[in-house]
Amino acid sequence: MSMRISVVIPAYNAGRYIGRAIDSVLAQTRPAEEIIVVDDGSTDNTAEIAGAYGDRIRFIRQENAGASVARNTGIAAATGNWIAFLDADDEWLPEKLRLQTEHLERNPDLTWTTANYVRCYCDSNRREDDLAGERLNNAEAVLNGREYFQSYFQAYQAFAKGHTITMLVSRELIIKAGLFARGQARINDYDMWLRMAYLRPRLGFLCQPVAISHRDVPNSLVKTYRQPEIIFEFLNRHLQLAAEHGLLEDFRPCASRMLGGWIHTLLAQRNGRGVRMLLRRFADLHSRYCYATTYIKSYFPRAALWYELLKGKLRGT
Repeated sequence: MSMRISVVIPAYNAGRYIGRAIDSVLAQTRPAEEIIVVDDGSTDNTAEIAGAYGDRIRFIRQENAGASVARNTGIAAATGNWIAFLDADDEWLPEKLRLQTEHLERNPDLTWTTANYVRCYCDSNRREDDLAGERLNNAEAVLNGREYFQSYFQAYQAFAKGHTITMLVSRELIIKAGLFARGQARINDYDMWLRMAYLRPRLGFLCQPVAISHRDVPNSLVKTYRQPEIIFEFLNRHLQLAAEHGLLEDFRPCASRMLGGWIHTLLAQRNGRGVRMLLRRFADLHSRYCYATTYIKSYFPRAALWYELLKGKLRGT
């Protein structure tokens, strides 16, 4: 079946960035068949800027319902058999769709693929590849000459899980997985990818960066929703789903790594109580040593972060 790609861009008060995002899609060397911008109830000039592109895009406006619902609206409206996602404050590199289309043509059994990307920090203009150095070498070793990981879980363990803006997914797979979860304030992308992985674990991956993720953008979901209760609900539900699909042992190492990253974030917030709550509820995801040391750190989060920073410098990381 020939590939028809629909690009879905959810936007909420993205007037400062939406033009850059749309321009990056229009500049693709392999054009998308369709660009859908879903305005999620913006109160700024998002609609005005997007409307200026005329019939080069499809513009849909809805009442504010969150990024998950906005993406689902775009998917429902899409006429393509493949869906590519782009956040309104990010952008693609010009070869993104060409590289991924050719990649899927070489690997016709794949139903989703992702890639490396560039992180750009707005406060300093610092740019770096998400996967570089030792991590890139490790990912390439796991790939072992292939252009895909045997599973999303394997990719996650290799720090090669990509990003929402680097995903290119069969529309059929998205629908079978149940679309994005409505009302989930954060981690809605990981939730979607895991539900797809339970159905079709194999994930295509390109080591070449294909997009730019702009970090430290004001009011981003990563900054806004950090409550430990959200993390608890997410992990608890996916441990159950993984077990139902017979993939619990594949998911558990990923769950442990996710939990460790979120605990580090809570320590940075000096939210020791949240750290202890997660430790107690997911004690079996940690070794006894890690549980004990992290529990102690939760009472002294500032000292713990200084210790980790010093340890990283001594290791040269």
